[in-house]
Amino acid sequence: MKKKDNDNFLFNFIAPIYGLFYKSQKKNYLITINNMRSELNLSEYSNIIDVGCGTGALCSVLNKEGLQVTGIEPAERMLKIGAKKAENSAIKFIKCSTCSKLPFPDKSFDLSIASYVAHGLLPKDRKQLFLEMSRLSKHYVIIHDYNDKRAFFTNIIEWLEGGDYFNFIKTVQTELKEHFKTVRVVNVKKQAAWYICEPY
Repeated sequence: MKKKDNDNFLFNFIAPIYGLFYKSQKKNYLITINNMRSELNLSEYSNIIDVGCGTGALCSVLNKEGLQVTGIEPAERMLKIGAKKAENSAIKFIKCSTCSKLPFPDKSFDLSIASYVAHGLLPKDRKQLFLEMSRLSKHYVIIHDYNDKRAFFTNIIEWLEGGDYFNFIKTVQTELKEHFKTVRVVNVKKQAAWYICEPY
């Protein structure tokens, strides 16, 4: 079984557990977006794609900001949790791999965001993610992910997940600078940052 198949199996399997944290995730995303208004006010834009949207918690908050939201996610059970919620009826959820060419024309979206996706990908898949997000975005790409102030508990979880977390936090800024015109890093929490990237 390939790693991507393993990942889809894992995230489909744990989708009900993720669903339990939907409300708390929404609360945390709303706090982050409100705190970031002076850096990047998302409500000034029309539409956004959430790449690797999981159960749709971030999609829901973005939609409340007045954005037209498309969420893509390879784990079907994750998508179903978000799509079943009445508050998300205006959101377009699409089952789609985050590591392949995405089924949208160039510059289809004002913004794109990937929250806690990049750290779990291998470098070649991260490259594809960055290239596609850059291709799709007119204004900014936001990578919402870990910074280098990782916690011990996070180390354990990420080791069990088997992603590329430990390499990611060493190389993320260098990798982003290879694929974007500008990269600005703003810490949004003690252990997390928005990597705000300007596409070519």
